[in-house]
Amino acid sequence: MADGVVSPAFLDVSRSLSGRAWRLRPAEAGVTRAHIQALGLDEPLARALASRGVGAEQGADFLKPTLKALFPNPSSFMDMDAAAAAIVDALQAQASIHVFADYDVDGASSAALLVRWFRTLGADLPIYVPDRLTEGYGPSARAFDTLKARGADLVITVDCGAAANEAVAHAAAIGLKVVVIDHHMMREEPPACLAVVNPNRPGCGSGQGNLAAAGVVFVLLAALNREARGRGLFEGKTEPDIRQWLDLAAMGAICDVTGLTGFNRALTSLGLGVMSHWRNPGLRALLAAAGAEPGPAKTNHAGFILGPRINAGGRIGKSDLGARLLSTDDPDEARMLAQELDALNVARREVEAEVTEQAVRRVEATGAHADDSAAVVVSGEDWHPGVVGIVAGRLRERWRKPVIVIGVDAVNGVGKGSGRSQPGMNLGRAVQAAWNEGLLIAGGGHAMAAGLTVAADRIDELRAFLNDRLSAERVEAVAQDWVEVDALIDPRAATRDLFEAFEQLAPYGPANPEPLFALEGVQAREPVAMNGGHVRCRLVGPDGASVRAIAWRCADLPTGKALLAGQGGLNLVGRLKADDWNGRRGVQFEIEDVADPRMA
Repeated sequence: MADGVVSPAFLDVSRSLSGRAWRLRPAEAGVTRAHIQALGLDEPLARALASRGVGAEQGADFLKPTLKALFPNPSSFMDMDAAAAAIVDALQAQASIHVFADYDVDGASSAALLVRWFRTLGADLPIYVPDRLTEGYGPSARAFDTLKARGADLVITVDCGAAANEAVAHAAAIGLKVVVIDHHMMREEPPACLAVVNPNRPGCGSGQGNLAAAGVVFVLLAALNREARGRGLFEGKTEPDIRQWLDLAAMGAICDVTGLTGFNRALTSLGLGVMSHWRNPGLRALLAAAGAEPGPAKTNHAGFILGPRINAGGRIGKSDLGARLLSTDDPDEARMLAQELDALNVARREVEAEVTEQAVRRVEATGAHADDSAAVVVSGEDWHPGVVGIVAGRLRERWRKPVIVIGVDAVNGVGKGSGRSQPGMNLGRAVQAAWNEGLLIAGGGHAMAAGLTVAADRIDELRAFLNDRLSAERVEAVAQDWVEVDALIDPRAATRDLFEAFEQLAPYGPANPEPLFALEGVQAREPVAMNGGHVRCRLVGPDGASVRAIAWRCADLPTGKALLAGQGGLNLVGRLKADDWNGRRGVQFEIEDVADPRMA
């Protein structure tokens, strides 16, 4: 809705081949005009800026975000001052401090941020990452016993711990102090420890709930600098410049799929600028192991090249590889870790493909993907718990509803699952409710992703509970599941200049979607089915102008079949991507959806 008017179906597409309606992304005309006048933007770009909720006075900060303008007061986070004081107390007392991290990119980045800050003060910060298969997610009594036996006095948990009330209580019972730094949804009653810093903690007034854990840790570093400065710890030495580690904050923000607005956008945008210099030995080595060239860093580097490889360690290998890679300053160690992670990523892709194929067959045989159910819950014996989250994400894209994929250990009768949600449906809250009802052994997450542990004989009960719990949100989410178009162009206008103009809106992510362009009445020529179910073709307009195009993982879906048939007169929506192969400096059209007007 813009200016109180409901948008009609764009190009009259009320049902595309994927079953969605199209509309022009709503934008207030007055705000669009203000952006044109104040920023000197062309109308399509100004309109796209307005459509992303950027007000008339916010345009400059959005296009060129700065920490000076957007950095929050660390004290606005509940318990932040207490956390900083407790950590500096322990540092001054020369206590043994350890960081306990989750095994994904956000956890690894968060741990590396703290390790690097401690290193500048001449202190060592050992990293503990629980094994995904043998220890499960997050802090446990067993893990705290291990840390206590290693001589730990204080443990800082990052990207986990906010819902680990029982484990943290055990830590207190054995004389282990704990500070929790997290961003996940949590219970009303926080764990009983020295401090729980979480912008999503009930009662926290920071307004920074879209931060990844790495973003929260970055703010903690500012609080630590302030606390240490106040105690005179920097006298005679250089205060740590935390801006040099913005690349790690950006890794967490992008790979945890957080909303890239406000301060989080500044962290990510400036972090990609820092990353572009490739000074972090681990990131540089991992880029080389992936066969990619150094250069200006984009969200694609973090989300599709570096991130999956860092995650591979926690998914099917050694859980601490990612944190070690991001925190090392030794080029040889970085190269060794990067090569190991790259090899694990190859193996991860093979396992993921097998589980995806099995899950698709199992669900589509029952029709659960196409009925009115709010969510899909699918399980299989011995599906590797390290890939179920990725598979859930793939299936969520395919079926446009929340999906939870559970790998069941046939020996002990316990399933470990991971879910990915549809915009407008809070999966983390639903999983938390299932835990509150006693349906789960463990569970938690945030709006778009969740993890859980469940007894195998209760999976059907869980499925029924989640479908009931999410049914009301499903109705609203389906109504809002538009394909929102930013501008109508023709193949001749799909140029590098247009791509670079809209790149001013980058970095993209939730709350700041990548621009979508529509093409009308084009034909898919020279279509080719590729490995992985991708379709490559050339889109040709009525005047003969064309643009290279690709559609991902759709060869067996109606959209892919229409492209492979070489149909003409199609309407398409997609994104412009840089195409620099062999120095051509062009663009490629990445197809998001296809509509056939003859089937309207």
